[in-house]
Amino acid sequence: MAGNRKEDCITFHGADKPHARRKRMTKPIKVTDETFEAEVIKSDKPVLVDFWATWCGPCRMIAPFLEEIAEEQANLLTIAKMDVDENPMVPGRYGIASIPTLMLFKNGEMVARLVGAKPKNQILAQVAPYLETEAA
Repeated sequence: MAGNRKEDCITFHGADKPHARRKRMTKPIKVTDETFEAEVIKSDKPVLVDFWATWCGPCRMIAPFLEEIAEEQANLLTIAKMDVDENPMVPGRYGIASIPTLMLFKNGEMVARLVGAKPKNQILAQVAPYLETEAA
């Protein structure tokens, strides 16, 4: 009789071991005209906002750099992305004329601005002076 004998059961690889906790990936957050104040201006951490559009080639080019920075600097910095086509009010308020434009906000104030596609090391060099390290 087929039953609940051990040899009748399917064993999944690793089923007898506790599941390892997976590290949660930190990704850039999406902000809108409606959420900008709460997510950026009132943030406890500095926020680097990427003003971009889906049709913008240079915007797509720097996206992987921003994802890496979001992961590597998660304890010091938030990366936010704002689609300028879907959200015209905030880009208009800050005079965004070219994309990609990166703006760093700290304590509710814009403290740095980078216009155009930049390599990861240049982005980090621009924001580093505004980040508080644990040693400080």
